[in-house]
Formats: sequence, C-alpha cells, structure tokens
Amino acid sequence: MSGDTVSREPVAVVGAGPVGLTAALVLARTGVRVTLLESRETLATESRASTFHPSTLDLLDELGVAAALRRQGRTVDRVQWRDLDGFVHAELDYSLLASHTGHPYRLHVEQARLTPLLLAELTATGLADIRFGTTVTGADHIGGGGTGGETGGGVRLRTEDAAGRVTVTRHPYVLAADGSRSALRELAGLPGTAEEYPDYALRVVTGTPLDELVPGLAPLSYVRDTRASFSALGMPDHWRLIFRIPRGTDRDAVLAPEAVRARVEQALPGAAGKAVRIDDAHTYRLARFLLPRYRAGRVLFAGDAAHLTSTAGGLNMNCGIHDAVETGRALASVLRGDAPGEAALDAALERRRSVVETAVIPRSEARTAGLDSAAELPARLASLRRTAADPRSAVDYLLKASLLDVAPRPLKGDAHADLVSQAHR
Repeated sequence: MSGDTVSREPVAVVGAGPVGLTAALVLARTGVRVTLLESRETLATESRASTFHPSTLDLLDELGVAAALRRQGRTVDRVQWRDLDGFVHAELDYSLLASHTGHPYRLHVEQARLTPLLLAELTATGLADIRFGTTVTGADHIGGGGTGGETGGGVRLRTEDAAGRVTVTRHPYVLAADGSRSALRELAGLPGTAEEYPDYALRVVTGTPLDELVPGLAPLSYVRDTRASFSALGMPDHWRLIFRIPRGTDRDAVLAPEAVRARVEQALPGAAGKAVRIDDAHTYRLARFLLPRYRAGRVLFAGDAAHLTSTAGGLNMNCGIHDAVETGRALASVLRGDAPGEAALDAALERRRSVVETAVIPRSEARTAGLDSAAELPARLASLRRTAADPRSAVDYLLKASLLDVAPRPLKGDAHADLVSQAHR
C-alpha cells in the first residue's frame, strides 16, 4: 500500500483510559491515523484498577511501556491463602509460569500510572490527534451502517468541546472505549443495564506496611476463615483490604469509622496492639454486563463499554486491554487490506466476547462463590492445598488466573517488525 499511512481518514477512539489509549497506540504503531476523544480535560487520576497480570504485561512490553510501569509498581511473586490466625493454607509461586510468559509475576500499580506512559508513546507516533475535553454527542453511519457485517462508508461523529463548539468529523471506524456508561453504546441503541451481584465491596486503604506487622503476609493474600474472608493487596505505597458486604447491609453503618476500625482489627489479629492507620474507606458496587455483540455497524466496543465483571481476581481491566490489542490488530489488518471483507475483524470481536462469557465472568465469580458458607469452606481450602501440591494443577491455576490461556499473544521478532514496517510502505 502506498502513502505514509494506511488510512486517509483517522479511526476515532473514544475514551482515554487504559483500553482506549492501548487501542489507539496499537493502531498508530501500524500506521493508522487516529483521533482520540476524551470528555475529561485530563487523564483520570482517581483510584481504580490496580492489578496487571502476566498476559497483560507481555502485551504492554510489546508496546514499550511494561518496564517503566514495573518501576512504579510492586512486583508480586506469589499468591497466598491464609486464615485469621496466620496459618497458610496454600501458596502458589508465579515462577511456575516462567516458560509461559516473559513476566512471571503480577504487578500491583494504579492504572493511572499506565495511562501517561501510553499517552506519551501515542504522541510520539505523530499519527494521533488527541482531544481532551471533547464529548461525543452524535454518531451516524454514512453510506451503509446497520448492526454488523460489512458496512460501506463510515461514521460521522458530532462532538462538543468545553467551550461549546460543535465539530463534525468522519471516520472509517469508531472504537468505543468510553467506559461502563458508554455514550456510544447509548447512541447506538444497545442495551446497557448491568446486573448487580448480591453483595458490594468495601475497600479499606492503609499506609501502614501490613507485611511488617503480620508475619509472612504476601502482597497478594486471600484470607479465608469462617470468621471473616477478605483480600489483602500490597501496593507500592499502601495496602488495600477488600471485603464483600451482603446486599441490604446499610452502607452508612458499614462506613462508620468505629465499624471500619472493628472490621480491620478482626481482619488483622496479627497486628493486635499495633496502630493500623486507616486512610480511606469506601464502597463500590459489583455487577456483570456483556454486550450481545461488540459492534454496531462501524462502531466497535471494547473494555467496560462492552463488559463488566466482578472485581475478584482483577480480570476486567486486563481483559479490556486484551480487547484493545486484539481489536486494534484486526482493524489495522482490515484497513491495510490484508484480507478481503471484515471476516478477521468480526472473528476478533467474537473471540473477545467469548473470552468474557466463557472465561472471565465464570472465573471471577468462582473466586467468591461460597465465601459466606462455613460448610463449604473446608472443601474449598482442601482443593487449594491439592492444587498447590501438584505442579501441573498449580500451573493450570495460574495460567487461568492470569488469562494467559485466552489472551492475544504478543508479537515477537519478525512478526512484530513486519507488522510495523507495513505501515511505512
């Protein structure tokens, strides 16, 4: 293909979170011009997802940002299950994945540390028109449209900036990565109601180094006990304790300072008599959602705009980044004319949806199933001990927990070089 880029009109990517920025960078790295639209004035900085799995780090390494992200995060080399008294039921070492990934560990770091790295790389391509403070207010298909398959023309977007100026632009495709309240999803008339789980989450944040107070506490620990069950995540500069709270429990009562303090003291008996500073406590809902199809004509969906899952296991954001990579690669292939029609793109979108339906949602839900049942707990713990004792079972568990079995594989060596070089032919 002649010319400096593979598309005369830019692909629009809506949303400058990890998913949108990843998709935009994948496209730009293969020579596709992109227009990145973000309704916020700047990148989001609030606390959100904080877990990056090996499969995701492999892909971020391909994009040139994994090393810088790791320097800002906390490397987690094992996952641990323990009880309130400090007895370790089971422990799995991520080094078991050394032959399956270039990153045999989990990384704990705020997603807000990733987005500036992706933005810098995207800017450096010279192929991105980045517009913050710009909201999409309309989307119409041109010369075709419909809900799937090959659709001629493109998409006409109407946007409004912070000053109220309205702009109309045309794009061959639009990739919607604009979150769980996706405006593009609403404009396309697609369903968007999530199904809430029968509990919600309480997250307690402390700057106290819990691993110095609780002997042997791993930076990824699941406490499973008939008295209380929760997750403990060690971040670079703080710890997070995440509790499941049954639906119907009064949130104001749960968040009362004395109630939070009592819950933390019960959760950390190993730190009894030692001050654990509580810096923040807040609740958030847990819900599941899955679009019936990841496209509406030339509008494609990825990340939270396409799916939501339980936060257990930290799978949803990682899956969204995988969406961005696989969809971006397939879309670039279509725009390069590597194959006639859009079969490769439709196949990629269907694979991404199938991963959520058959792997991400079931695995996430399985993490918390039966936690409130004292009768089921012994059997679950015995199963974990058997898994830890059998190297094959341990590897299988970690592969699935890291989504390595369903993630797009990183392009290496000649395959990656060929993909990038095609952008400049």
